[in-house]
Amino acid sequence: MLDGELGEAKALAMKLVAALGDVFGAKRTVRVKSVQISGVSYKTIGDHGLEFVVDLRDKGGKFSVPSTINPAGMDLENWRRMGIPEWFAKKQLRIISALKDMGARVTCTCTPYLVGNKPKFGDHVAWAESSAVVFANSVLGARTNREGAPSSLASAIVGRTAMYGMHLKPERSPTHLVKVETRIRNELEFSLLGYVIGEKVAKGVPFIFKFKGNCTSDNLKALGAGMATSGSIALFHLEERTPEAKKIGEKKLKGLEKISIEERDIEEVKGRLGAEGPSTHVFLGCPHLSLRELKAIASILKGKELKEKIWCFTSRKIYGSAVKLGYVKEIEEAGGVVVKDTCMVVCPLERLGISNVRVNSAKAAYYLSSLSGLKPRLCSLKEIGG
Repeated sequence: MLDGELGEAKALAMKLVAALGDVFGAKRTVRVKSVQISGVSYKTIGDHGLEFVVDLRDKGGKFSVPSTINPAGMDLENWRRMGIPEWFAKKQLRIISALKDMGARVTCTCTPYLVGNKPKFGDHVAWAESSAVVFANSVLGARTNREGAPSSLASAIVGRTAMYGMHLKPERSPTHLVKVETRIRNELEFSLLGYVIGEKVAKGVPFIFKFKGNCTSDNLKALGAGMATSGSIALFHLEERTPEAKKIGEKKLKGLEKISIEERDIEEVKGRLGAEGPSTHVFLGCPHLSLRELKAIASILKGKELKEKIWCFTSRKIYGSAVKLGYVKEIEEAGGVVVKDTCMVVCPLERLGISNVRVNSAKAAYYLSSLSGLKPRLCSLKEIGG
């Protein structure tokens, strides 16, 4: 591959993988079962990113393993309804076309594990999307580092990644003991708790014990997304809940730094991330909404007269299922909108004249502030429509 015998695109990709391996002291590469590619939205990668992807395609780049992609900057079919400018749409569609030509599945989601890219315990994968990485490592027990957009593209082409970090068993051992002194009641609080843990642990591997809360898949998704937003966390262990936590004995927990998190810590982050005052929109789905969450939203909105415009962000596959089950109809009858292929973070909201919003996610609040200049209010699912 490095010598170019298998084509220019593979040579470039292998050089990138090898360079990362050198930087992090990897002794070898490892074959991966799947890839999740970031850097898909034109808003975040711009013209330089567009040219990079197209050039890689034109050099003969082809993906050698199953590869899914992150959200685009718009609903690929209903971008006009969103108010996306035509010039933006044309450039976004060029990015998607190039990725599709190389062999990507046009999933456009940050939750690939909900749309068929679900690795098994112990599988090595190369995923770029911080919340998906945490979920894959922690909840599924797969092995991946926090890949970037270029490195995930390279791994998709060569089918390999450098073997360091989360691919190595010793690196997956806990570094901090975290005790949560309060009950966590809903997805917003799971998200905020994750944000607190991310700030306190930063780059380590937290082991959460004696935890009180309903650890559904959706809540664990929110928890990991919060950690990945405020810290560089790629893996957490939750006592008796996550697969690797069950195999960690007391010996490995002795001597670890202990962190205690109280209700006031969660309230402090909520106040710091969120704003006060009225809102015109509610944005839900960061990370993307699951089918279960769309069902819950449809149920909450039934029979209500909305004062705000509610946008629900999800993948096209989940959207299709929600249409068949009637959830999309129920949400739209209440005045809401279900948007696929994109999310609030990577679509150009600042161009759409939207400024006052509510969200149910610490990740959403952080990135809407840093990327779109908004200061959202925070609410839980049960508080929408009220």
